[in-house]
Amino acid sequence: MSENNQTETQEQKKVIKIAIVEDFKLTRVGLRCALNENSDMTVVAESEDAIEGLKLIERYKPDVVLMDLGLPGMNGIEAMMKVKEFAPNIKIIALTSHDREEEVVAALSSGASAYCLKDIDPQKLADVVRDVSIGVCWIDPVVAQLALNAFPKVENIGFLPNKSQSEGRIPLTEREFEVLKHLVTGKSNTEIAKELIVSVHTAKAHVCSILQKMCVNDRVQAAVKAVKEGMV
Repeated sequence: MSENNQTETQEQKKVIKIAIVEDFKLTRVGLRCALNENSDMTVVAESEDAIEGLKLIERYKPDVVLMDLGLPGMNGIEAMMKVKEFAPNIKIIALTSHDREEEVVAALSSGASAYCLKDIDPQKLADVVRDVSIGVCWIDPVVAQLALNAFPKVENIGFLPNKSQSEGRIPLTEREFEVLKHLVTGKSNTEIAKELIVSVHTAKAHVCSILQKMCVNDRVQAAVKAVKEGMV
């Protein structure tokens, strides 16, 4: 067999290893069955919560992780950040029923390479897994505009911003600025959720995104930096 043929055979035998972290059993089983129907991929681990999921991901070292955002205990946003800490090369697909701008941005800023809604066609999901495994980023067309909305408009930042405009700018969304104001006053995620009339999960997603964008490790550091830099 020639060297070229050997290389082609090795590529053909390449199987994408997948881990699924999803708390709803019916959805988890459906995902496993649908993905395992593809000869080039196999589900090597699955979990109903993030804590166990992280252990399995560290143990089995999958190529791609399908991560639900609305998990019990530790949410998917926090779990994705932890995966990226111990295994930065693992690709993550955020799989959720939520199509809110803040959660799209939070997921992508926390390490997700793709954002898929749970009603995605199984074959399309398989294609997304293949693309993500080789480094492609993908966002469900339904929420793509939401991700674009998170970027500051040209008229707001100026085509050629001066030094004072460009230095230290942190691209928080309008809602994230609201959350940051509450962080500065010492409110908990539950209190923030109540103030903004959103779920605690959504409040956590906002906070995680804020910490990521501000390059700080915790809420206290975020509050101090916000006050020091005159952000609130």
